[in-house]
Amino acid sequence: MPAVAPPPSSAVKTRSAVNIGLKVLVVALAAAFIGMIGWNLRDTTVHEGDRAPVFSIHTDQGHTITPDSFGGKILVLNFWASWCPPCVSETPSLNAFARKYKDRGVVVLGISIDKNQEKYQRFIKRFQIPFDTFRDPGSTISARYGTFQIPETYVIKNGRVMRKYISDQNWMSNDVDRYVESLL
Repeated sequence: MPAVAPPPSSAVKTRSAVNIGLKVLVVALAAAFIGMIGWNLRDTTVHEGDRAPVFSIHTDQGHTITPDSFGGKILVLNFWASWCPPCVSETPSLNAFARKYKDRGVVVLGISIDKNQEKYQRFIKRFQIPFDTFRDPGSTISARYGTFQIPETYVIKNGRVMRKYISDQNWMSNDVDRYVESLL
């Protein structure tokens, strides 16, 4: 059997360099992948005491609203949808709350994540919503707040989140009343 000649030393060096380059590339890609996972898993929810995420909208009623535009008034920011049973059960007390505090320095803003414009409009008409509303079908604003469960409501004063309510609330309860009175 004829002897096989060893590859030239330059070929061995080239293969070795390619192997090292591939290993470095795999390690770099793995580190980037782990970094992306960590970035996406970070807590993006807004907590009490945090600055309210910035947004600017023109409500269905023609008002421009931002979290900082109230000069000491309280913004009650409620995320909801027409297809959400807890939102439906919460709406009558939120309506009464909005009427009660309308002239006392409290502004209620309802932001719906409804994709269907007709269902959104029917809900507003059915419940005779007395406060400003805005439809955000892409959930852009609720995503800034880290909202993933509706209804979810933020009480904001001077651009800061003072309280966060998750799920439906009785907005006419003594607890809510005492809390809002303490902020006025």
